[in-house]
Amino acid sequence: MPYILRLQRWQKRLLMMLFDFALLPVIVWASFALRLGTWNPPLNDGMWMLLIAPLITVPIFIRLGLYRAVVRFIGGQQAVMAVLKGVTLSTLIMATIAILATWKGIPRSIFPIYWGTAFLFIGGSRYFVRLLYAQHFHRQQKKQIIKHILIYGAGESGIQLANALSRNQDYRAVAYLDDNPTLKKAIIQGLQVYSPSALDKLIEDFDIQQVFLAMPSISKARKSEILKTLEPFPVHVLTVPSMSELISGEQQIDQLREIGIDELLGRDPVSPDQELLSICIRERAVLVTGAGGSIGSELCRQILRQDPSCLVLFETSEYALYQIEQELHQQVQREKLPLATTQIIPVLGSVQDQGRLRETFQEHNIDTVYHAAAYKHVPLVEHNPLQGILNNTFGTLQAALAAKLTGVRHFVLISTDKAVRPTNVMGASKRMAELVLQGIALEPSKTIFSMVRFGNVLGSSGSVVPLFRGQIQRGGPVTVTHPDIIRYFMTIPEAAQLVIQAGAMAKGGEVFLLDMGEPVKITDLARRMVHLSGLTIRDELHPEGDIEIQFSGLRPGEKLYEELLIDSQADKTSHPKIYHAHEDCLDWLELTSILDQLETACEQRDTETVQDILETIVQGYKGQVKTAKLPAPFVAKSTGNVSLLPSRSH
Repeated sequence: MPYILRLQRWQKRLLMMLFDFALLPVIVWASFALRLGTWNPPLNDGMWMLLIAPLITVPIFIRLGLYRAVVRFIGGQQAVMAVLKGVTLSTLIMATIAILATWKGIPRSIFPIYWGTAFLFIGGSRYFVRLLYAQHFHRQQKKQIIKHILIYGAGESGIQLANALSRNQDYRAVAYLDDNPTLKKAIIQGLQVYSPSALDKLIEDFDIQQVFLAMPSISKARKSEILKTLEPFPVHVLTVPSMSELISGEQQIDQLREIGIDELLGRDPVSPDQELLSICIRERAVLVTGAGGSIGSELCRQILRQDPSCLVLFETSEYALYQIEQELHQQVQREKLPLATTQIIPVLGSVQDQGRLRETFQEHNIDTVYHAAAYKHVPLVEHNPLQGILNNTFGTLQAALAAKLTGVRHFVLISTDKAVRPTNVMGASKRMAELVLQGIALEPSKTIFSMVRFGNVLGSSGSVVPLFRGQIQRGGPVTVTHPDIIRYFMTIPEAAQLVIQAGAMAKGGEVFLLDMGEPVKITDLARRMVHLSGLTIRDELHPEGDIEIQFSGLRPGEKLYEELLIDSQADKTSHPKIYHAHEDCLDWLELTSILDQLETACEQRDTETVQDILETIVQGYKGQVKTAKLPAPFVAKSTGNVSLLPSRSH
């Protein structure tokens, strides 16, 4: 067997053809022997069949590609159909020749017997080669250190995964797990199906190290239930790609991955309202600020699927802008989107530069703006407060003024739950940004201003999930700030879809809230991630454990929990995951005076005045603006940009 495996492909093909050439006359002789009941049957004119059987059948097999297939990898159904077609066609041709040539001494029943015998011998020879290879492969595997795995799910995906793993030198599937009682104790391709309740015994009997979850079409809620049953066991759980990834061709069934945090949470997103998704986008010019960020880039992906006439990527980071532009062009090709009708235009610029914004809005005749640009990392903004305020508050102001002055139809601000009773500068600066939009919305304008407030998104830059995963891979410790800290989580795609739909509902000045589901205790999340990696927690009760959880203390400005509302109750909207809050706001005349003072204080690096203004204006804010260590090289006067918008008397 090893010698045959080392042959070149053309040599293996020639060997198969010669084997069939020798085997087919034997099949003809066997057909006569079976029909006449003797080991020495009189062939009569059947002698001609001994000669023409290989001359007819082998070329047919060549035409059907039977010799091009790699026998040890050929699929069972594929091999059966190829042999069946070839044998059937050769039998019909030989029967036709026998009738036309009036051969004598050939019983008619010879031909169906030949058909069955040829199918059995030719097909059996292929199966025999596969069997020999499998035995050789398993002997080689025994010489290596391989991981024994269980496949959870004995459906079509599980069977496909088992077939793929049969050729993998690192893993060996030993059984299926499935909670379908009708499959219990069934044997599927040599592997027995067990109930999940037998997992403990299977781990002990087979030295199971990993469980592969092969159920791509189940809901996230159901997957979360399954993961909870697997969590107590010392096995590493991986999953096959989702059904959408498999259908799109982005992933293959054997491209296993770690369990996603959204699968742990069991949150199934609500199907989007296609009309709401397209109202502000289809055949319109759309601009996204902060297009290279976590939320901004996902907004761009979702917007591109709604066929805008133009998508402008506004970003201050050259590298991030390049990355998202390249990715969107790849998305167009991968998803076969109509690029001919959508221009993707990258624009370098800062949201603090109103001139650049107005120039961009006018040049591309922008209809809709999604303002995602912001400094959002709480500890970083806490140590750089003035920059956070200039970017988050005044960047929003300049973008909103530019939108109003150029006649943009819709302007949607991406806000955060940290804007509610903030204990940090980032949250306070975002609440000031909300007040800016609420104030501008009170003024006469063609632009419809709105804002969407939500919590943490999974997989964003700075998210705890990739942080925990990296710490687990390095052997720990996993660092959590506080044992009681909780957060709300949502996937980035779901958040982006809901932002687009909420913006489409706006009439002017609304604060929309996204339903974030149930809060998650970060300590519990860390423990689950450790357990599903096949590891154990090391603590005082279990000093022999693998990974330690350390509590590092709350970071500057960090709260134990976040809120979405300040005081009022939220109203339901037409979408079950979107709510409308009623928050207090300031009129534009009062707000412009405050913003002028805040802008001057920032430019003069007067942190005490900044602190006083934030504590006065932002409800609940009791933070501490850090004093700037370096003085400004010069003190600039107020730009006066705030006064560009005429105030309304009240």
